[in-house]
Amino acid sequence: MTDQQTAPASAPAGLRERKKRRTRDALLRAALLLFTSQGYEETTVDEITEAVEVSQRTFFRYFANKEEAAFAVQDLVESHFLAALRSRPAAEGPLEALRGAVLAAWDTVEEALSDAVPVDLYMRTYRLIESTPALLAVHLRRSTELEERIARLVAEREGLDVDADPRPRVAVAAFSGVMRVTGRLWGQGEDTSVAAIRRMTEDFLDQIGPALAAPWRG
Repeated sequence: MTDQQTAPASAPAGLRERKKRRTRDALLRAALLLFTSQGYEETTVDEITEAVEVSQRTFFRYFANKEEAAFAVQDLVESHFLAALRSRPAAEGPLEALRGAVLAAWDTVEEALSDAVPVDLYMRTYRLIESTPALLAVHLRRSTELEERIARLVAEREGLDVDADPRPRVAVAAFSGVMRVTGRLWGQGEDTSVAAIRRMTEDFLDQIGPALAAPWRG
């Protein structure tokens, strides 16, 4: 059978997948817009589905609950960062690679999210997570899980056994601590742009060495 003969049969499947993706993205955008405009706790699934004119059943086909919708874009951003870390030059040391990866991820985050949500909506959602106790608790739990994935990736880059050598987890703990501080301070500030959090991230990461290497007094 030729390619021309099989193409018509495969086309409907591709159309269905695109339709599913559009529906999921529409639900995600509606959820995040409502979360950021009226509050996460105050938003109901009914309001999200009404905004998209679909049923509750359709919402739960794509998201298990509101929490999953709230963190869906965060999943994309984390995957984007991990991909950036995997692509760092092998000659870079662990902290240098982590620094380069997170700055590169911020530089390209708008492109990474363009098919799902506008980057400014993601930034507003990030700020919402930082200021909503229920979401912040989930964010901290997820961060612990992400740290382990990063530590294992760093160990793999360095040819180490992460369970025998503590250095990958120590390096990632320092890096993740800076990420938590910058996220919190950025969330409390007035400038909510990508440029602001990138600049703060770079400044704070550059202090890891000086902060740990020598006495501070004198």
